Amino acid sequence: MAFPRNQKLNLLRLTVLLIVALAGIKFIFRDSVTLDLHKHISKDNDFWGKAGEEKEKAHPHSQALELSAVKITDPKEDTKKQLSKDFSTTEMRLVHLDLKGAAPKVSYLEQVFPLLSKLGANGILVEYEDMFPFKGELETLKSPYAYSEDDVEKIQQLAALNKLEVVPLVQTFGHVEFILKHDKYRYLREVERFPNSLNPHVPDTLSLLKSMLSQVMDKHRHSSWIHIGADEVFHLGEGMDSKNWISHSDGDVGKMYLNHIKEVVNFIVNQYKGLQVLMWDDMLRKISVGAIQDSGIAKHASPVLWFYAADFDTEQIGKFISKYADSGFKSVWFASAFKGTTGPAQAWTPLNYHLKNHLSWLKVIQAMSKFPFIKFQGIALTGWQRYDHYSVLCELLPVGIPSLAMCLQTLVNGGFTEATKKRILDMLGFQSMDLEKSMCEGNGAFPGSEIYRMVEQINGQLKESIAKVLEEESAIKGWFSPYHRKHQFANPRNLENFGTKVLKVHEDWENFIQNFRSQLESIYFPDTVEEWMEENVNPYMDRLREFVRDYREIIRLNAKPKAL
Repeated sequence: MAFPRNQKLNLLRLTVLLIVALAGIKFIFRDSVTLDLHKHISKDNDFWGKAGEEKEKAHPHSQALELSAVKITDPKEDTKKQLSKDFSTTEMRLVHLDLKGAAPKVSYLEQVFPLLSKLGANGILVEYEDMFPFKGELETLKSPYAYSEDDVEKIQQLAALNKLEVVPLVQTFGHVEFILKHDKYRYLREVERFPNSLNPHVPDTLSLLKSMLSQVMDKHRHSSWIHIGADEVFHLGEGMDSKNWISHSDGDVGKMYLNHIKEVVNFIVNQYKGLQVLMWDDMLRKISVGAIQDSGIAKHASPVLWFYAADFDTEQIGKFISKYADSGFKSVWFASAFKGTTGPAQAWTPLNYHLKNHLSWLKVIQAMSKFPFIKFQGIALTGWQRYDHYSVLCELLPVGIPSLAMCLQTLVNGGFTEATKKRILDMLGFQSMDLEKSMCEGNGAFPGSEIYRMVEQINGQLKESIAKVLEEESAIKGWFSPYHRKHQFANPRNLENFGTKVLKVHEDWENFIQNFRSQLESIYFPDTVEEWMEENVNPYMDRLREFVRDYREIIRLNAKPKAL
């Protein structure tokens, strides 16, 4: 049957309207899904968005947990799934950020991350310690200058922008001084006198660790690995609980260590599906293959084999690799050092030392074909900022960047050649590099290069220039000795012979230090600025300042009699 023309037009209009309506419904549905996805990265919401908040409300384990010296309650172990990534064909190069000292402001990390990526890093190993924004009962653990939750989110966003995988590190056995220094947790010490290591026999130890790990991992749901530390568990086996355990269980310190690590690893892999565990290897070196196999930790964890010496025994490293393969580990990591391993108070990074360390590791990496039953997954370039929680600061990160650049590029290029050196100099804005003297010529054009240059001057000139002007001037020895200053007794005529010179040195250094402090404050929090100044500047400047103060006071007396 034929339809009139106007009926045909109406039918066509109706069809078009129906199509538009269906498309609109599809668009609205898609937009609501997209909106939910965007909530995960919206800066105006928590990092994991509304969905994450609702999950936290539904599962109490993600909230701050009640901890006390009487009882610590375990978090409810509801499984969470990490974002799945495939690194099976990727050799990781992680740059270690040791935040237990001189933690940089996020604004500085924003400048540094692009350089790390350019130099060849594809991840960062973030050792938060007391810089993580622990909350609830764990809030005691955080530093007054700890990062905020927004800061932690920002760090991960910046890392993602620069294709850097974020691997959080949470110490779970030794090196927990930042926990055990607090009276609240003193009862968890292995040896009551020392805050180094946890007592693995107190149930509250594991509950505390589960709470810490939950808070950290709930803020790192995109991470593929977590590092649980577990190195240098000093005094393990010396506590009374450990001695009782050994005598009653026919065990040893190695088994005691593995039992605790097994509990930690099992919690992580059961709580966060897909998350892989890393751990320092030094405690495993003395434990038998059979004991490691029996513990079952090799199924979910990978040892990170660390050696920081310039020229270490690569054959010994091979023996450890073989041992870990026999123990059942499927992959192994290595750890080198680009700074922070040549002295607890080291202020200037020795380039040649760290280059040799990486050349030694290259030999090991290039020989991994000898070990077909264990895979080399990656290397962490450690940059220690303190030897432990109580030690002074090692080299600042800007001071270590030339070493880091050299070490990363050596790994990337399979050696350190003149072409590699030129590439490094171009990226850092230097003209030349002297490995033996650990000096780079040129102004530098990398984030923090001003601090690098100024620390170089302080390290090389401050002490010597002050000593020279105060100790080598004969007029000072003869007419302005400590005795003269004590009794405020001097002739202005003699003082004027050296006064102008001393005052000029003082003025120049004060101006320099004021500028240096401003540079530090642009990168670091006040506690770091004060500590670095107290350790590296004030011991020399205070001596000069006291001299100038006495000089000005005594010269105004206009040759008065000696004060009694």
